[in-house]
Amino acid sequence: MAEQSEEQAGKLRISEIFLSLQGEADAVGWPTVFVRLTGCPLRCDYCDTDYAFSGGTWWRIAAILAEVASYKVRHVCVTGGEPLAQKGCHELLSQLADAGYQVSLETSGAMDISLVDPRITRVMDLKTPLSGEAGRNRYENIGFLKPWDQVKLVIGDRNDYDWAVAVLRKYELDQRCSVLFSPIHGKIAPRELADWIIADRLPVRFQLQLHKLLWGDEPGR
Repeated sequence: MAEQSEEQAGKLRISEIFLSLQGEADAVGWPTVFVRLTGCPLRCDYCDTDYAFSGGTWWRIAAILAEVASYKVRHVCVTGGEPLAQKGCHELLSQLADAGYQVSLETSGAMDISLVDPRITRVMDLKTPLSGEAGRNRYENIGFLKPWDQVKLVIGDRNDYDWAVAVLRKYELDQRCSVLFSPIHGKIAPRELADWIIADRLPVRFQLQLHKLLWGDEPGR
C-alpha cells in the first residue's frame, strides 16, 4: 500500500538518471538522458541491470523533469528494470513529450503497451527462449505497434535465432515497424548472428550495443 500511495502522490521510484550516448535502436549514437525506473517483474538470464530490481529513490515527476532539463539534450530514454511496472510511468512519458523531448520507452514484451502516449517511441523487447522469460510475452501488443516503434529480439544461440525468425514471419513484424536483432553480449559472436541474417536475407536491422563497445559493463553508461 505504501508504493500505491507514493505513486498516487505523483512519485516514481528511480534507480538513476544519467547522460550517455544511446546505445541501441533507431536513436543510437545520440546524447540521451536515461531515466531508469526501479523494479521489474521479469528475471531474464542475461539481464545486465539487475541492480534496478530493487532499491531506488522516490522522485516527484516535476523533479525528474527538472533533472532531465539540466542536461540540455533533446533525447530522453525511459528504461528500467521495467518502467511500465510503475503506474506513474505513463504520466512521466506524457509530460516529457509535452516538454518537447524526443522520448523513447524501453519495455519488455510482457507489459501492456496500449496506453502509452502515442508520441512516444516504444522499443519493445520480445523475450527469446534463452532469456527464460519467453512465456511472458504479450503477443497482443503487436497489434498496437506503430511504424515509429521498434521490436528488439536479443539472441544468444541458434535456437533463439530460429525462434525469432519464426516470430518475425508469423506476425509479419517488419510490416509493422523496425525489427532489431541483437546478440547477447558474451553469449554469441556478433559476426555469427550477422552471417545468419545475411544468409536468410532477413528484413531486420542487426545491432550491437554501442555502450558495451565503449564502456563495457560499467553501470550508468
